[in-house]
Amino acid sequence: MLATIRTVLAAFFGVRSRQQAAKPISPVQLVIAGVLCAVALGLLVWLLVRYLVAQAGQ
Repeated sequence: MLATIRTVLAAFFGVRSRQQAAKPISPVQLVIAGVLCAVALGLLVWLLVRYLVAQAGQ
């Protein structure tokens, strides 16, 4: 599962090595890891915006 998460994170940045591209990945694991990474990214952006808005209001 860690390899799948690495693959998804590399795809978010648009980078993937040939060695990793040759490894087989389960589609179910790929979807789960993609959704988890997308939720984590969304949560991170939301928290950053809340922090910046709170700092601007002081």
